[in-house]
Amino acid sequence: MKSEEIKKYIRDIPNFPKKGIIFRDITPLLKNPDVFRSVIDIFVEQYKNKNIQKVLSIESRGFIFGSVVAYKLGCGFIPIRKKGKLPYKTISIEYQLEYGTDILEIHQDAIEPLENVIIIDDVLATGGTAYAVAKLAEECRGKVVSLGFVVELTYLNPRDKLRDYEVFSIVKY
Repeated sequence: MKSEEIKKYIRDIPNFPKKGIIFRDITPLLKNPDVFRSVIDIFVEQYKNKNIQKVLSIESRGFIFGSVVAYKLGCGFIPIRKKGKLPYKTISIEYQLEYGTDILEIHQDAIEPLENVIIIDDVLATGGTAYAVAKLAEECRGKVVSLGFVVELTYLNPRDKLRDYEVFSIVKY
């Protein structure tokens, strides 16, 4: 299935979560098994020959895609969580949101030195969250091979922030 076909299963919700924002809702994509399978297959095809040891994904929608991609690639899955959600020793990073800051964490033993990792998430908006996760992976001494997204909001120029990384997205707005 091509990206333009997949795009038909992403619903626009105007003025959510606040006025002036168009939320790209992936729920119709997720409820259609053929479309969901196509998205996973596209990611797997993109990364199958890149010697990936770990897939990192950001809570919560990133987990939906990242865990299945990790399974299909035969590698480990690492959840990236908001501060205070992981039970073991963590490494944290504070990152900039549109209005304020937030903190993401990874278990300190999640990545072995020089392991090839990819970061998978549902939407790439400004690139701030993805950049923070890439920095967490590097702090764990992992090698960030690529960042993969179902949806990229190109009008927010996220690749400016991620210019040091390979970025792959299936659907672009």
